[in-house]
Order: sequence, then structure tokens, then C-alpha cells
Amino acid sequence: MWTCVDRDGTLLDSDKSVWFQGRAGWMFATMFNTVEQNPLWLEVAQSCVDFLDRCAAPIDHAEGTQALSHLLSRRNGEAVPKLYFTVTRDAKPLRMRRYYYSESFAAIAYAAMAKATQVDRYHQAAVGMLEVFLRSILDKSKAEPKTDPRTRPTRGIGPWMIAMATAQELRANLGDVSVYGKSCSEWIDRCIEEIDQSFFKRELGVLMEVIGLDGEVLDHFDTRQLNPGHAIECAWFILHESRIRSDARLQKLGLDILDCMWQRGWDQEYGGLFYFRDVYDKPVQEYWHDMKFWWPHCEAIIATALAWKLTGDEKYQQMHADVHAWSFEHFADREFGEWFGYLHRDGRKSNTLKGSVWKGPFHLPRMLWYCAQL
Repeated sequence: MWTCVDRDGTLLDSDKSVWFQGRAGWMFATMFNTVEQNPLWLEVAQSCVDFLDRCAAPIDHAEGTQALSHLLSRRNGEAVPKLYFTVTRDAKPLRMRRYYYSESFAAIAYAAMAKATQVDRYHQAAVGMLEVFLRSILDKSKAEPKTDPRTRPTRGIGPWMIAMATAQELRANLGDVSVYGKSCSEWIDRCIEEIDQSFFKRELGVLMEVIGLDGEVLDHFDTRQLNPGHAIECAWFILHESRIRSDARLQKLGLDILDCMWQRGWDQEYGGLFYFRDVYDKPVQEYWHDMKFWWPHCEAIIATALAWKLTGDEKYQQMHADVHAWSFEHFADREFGEWFGYLHRDGRKSNTLKGSVWKGPFHLPRMLWYCAQL
């Protein structure tokens, strides 16, 4: 799938995001599984998964097959090569990033396709890809740290919240299968415990992005930096789990994170969500800190809708109405459809970009689909 397109769908770059082969494959297969068995949706999902199979990883031809899912169905995740981040149109490798998110998005694509097609190797591939991702979290030698750990060792929330969401998707599509020695539900518990005990600072009213090894807040630009949209996305993952389990403790945790990060992130002057904030309200070094990106608003629409659904509290109804109205007024393109990706603080378009290697058919359609399901 191409994702680098201008406002009217004109192709801007033919390079392909491996992230989005997985994300789009999951999205279209999920629509097929839950909304309508539209053969076109399944065809698109199959195309994305086929590209993952052929082109996402440097697989040795000596293996006898180029299909990643075949490799995963025969061996455990430890033996699988790391996936690329971007490749050319014809699948020549361009970039392999230090983290393992391509693997997590491949896992959810394979899981949704396993449900859609009943092909067993996709089931096995989903389990194997999640194992690869979990190994990257637990084995520090797998993922190269952003800073020298001898000087300033840190931990990030991203892998834990994505592991939680990935395990939720595997459980939804495959059942509560065992991955790397634990069930999906047990991995979800582990992720929530890490987030609650280490990253959520109730005394500061904040969900941290980066902490020290012992959970401490480190007083530097990168480690003080908050991403309200990311934290609100984490909140709805937890609220989603609380709804499945009818768990009041998890519901309170999700609501507490949503409440405090809404206070941190909502722009009282212009509306919309700031991209970055500082835990101590100091200046943020990134120049785009006060811009409005499309994806945090998608996550906030889901989080507030889910909070309202679970509690019936008019506060969340109003929060949902505010972020929904601001988002559709400023991001939506009424001429060509879809959403613009990047706005200035006051809601003016930064450019006409509709897609890139970072923006594709995931956050917006996931939000529309999830809220429709609610």
C-alpha cells in the first residue's frame, strides 16, 4: 500500500511504510470481520499481508520460501529477522529503525487475517510476531537505546502500551492464546502494572513518556517531555480492558489518566490538543510542541466516547463534544475527504499532506470504526 499522498490523492512518494502494511492490513481485515464481509476490504488486507510476507524482512533465500508467515509458522520468534521500517516500491530495503513497532503492527495484521481467512499460518505468524516484539522489550540487547545507558539509563512507555494493545487484538481475533510463556490476558496485566506502578505519577497528575530505571522523573528536556495524545491513547486501551472485564479498578485508572492528561493537553485558548508539554510546565525544546496533529485528536475522540459510555458522566460527554467538533471543523477536508495531518496551533493547515510513511489508514478509520462499534 502507498500512503504518501497529497490532498487529492496525488502520489508524493512511492516508498512504502512497513508500519502501514501491517496497520492497513489490520484495519481492512477488521472491517471485513466486524462490519461487512466486503470482498474489496479483504482484497486490500490480503495485499498488505502479502507484501509483509514477501518484503518486510531480510529473509534468507536458503530458507526455501520468502513468505514471512511461513517462516513464523515453522520457528519461534527468536529466529525471525527484524522487519524494515521503509522499503522502495519494489521492496528494496531503505531503513530499519532501532525499535520493533513494525513487528507489533504485523502481528495485528496477521491476527485479523487469521480470523478473516481461517489460514492457520497467519495465526502462527501473529503469535510469532508478538513474541518478537515482547522479546525486544524484555531483552535490552534486542533494541538499541536512544541514549547511552551507561550515562543515563531510561525506560519508555511506548513499548508497554503497544504490547498491551497488540495482545488485546490477538486475544480478540485468536482467543486468549499463549505467547512467550503467558496468555494474552497475562501480558495485558503485566503491561498495565508497568504503566500504573512506574509511569503514572499521581502526585504530579501526569503519565510520563520516559522515566529513569527506578521510575524517577529525570530533569532533562527529553525526559520531562509529555505527549498528551499518546497518554490519552493509553488511557482508552485501559478503559477498553476495563469494559471487557467489568473491572472498576481498571476503569478508575483509565479515567484518572484521561482526566489529568486532558488537563495537560487541551488548549484553552484555541481548542485542540497540544502535541508536547513539559511535566513542570517549562518550555519544550521541539519547535512543533504547540502544533495540532491529527492522531492525538482521533485517540481523544475514542477515549472521551468510551469514558462517557462507561460512566454516563456529562463531563465526558462535553469533552467528547469539544474534541469531536474541533477535530472535524479543522482537520476534515470537505472537498476531497479524509483529514489533513498537521495544523498550526490556531487550526490553520501547516500543509496539504494527507499521508506519509507516518500517516496512513489507521488512526482516523480506527476512531470512526471504534466509535461506531460503541
